[in-house]
Amino acid sequence: MEAYMTMFQPVSHSADRVMEALVAGLELEFGTRGTEGLAQRFLAAEECDFHWDARDQERWLGSYESIDGQEFELDRVAVLGRIDGRWFVAEIIIDGEGCAHGMVGKRTFARPRSARRAFADRR
Repeated sequence: MEAYMTMFQPVSHSADRVMEALVAGLELEFGTRGTEGLAQRFLAAEECDFHWDARDQERWLGSYESIDGQEFELDRVAVLGRIDGRWFVAEIIIDGEGCAHGMVGKRTFARPRSARRAFADRR
């Protein structure tokens, strides 16, 4: 029986390490060639989950009324965070267990002050 060592690096809500962690994991799996581009594709494909995981702050905005009449309750949550050196404010739809189901909107900012102001104004 062989023993395997697994590297696990959780994405911290307060750190701007989403891209770093993603690139590191991809380099372990596929090598260093082209991992930055591959990381961008992963980020785009799973945009909602990455933004939810990278949040520094969150604020409940209210219930989310589903168009297709889903039977479980969803909530709208405003989030503030950073991914790949850029600040963002987004509205994410989550379920009662805190799992992201979609992103309604997102704005990016170069400066944290602008992002915090937009987060504070989000209703």
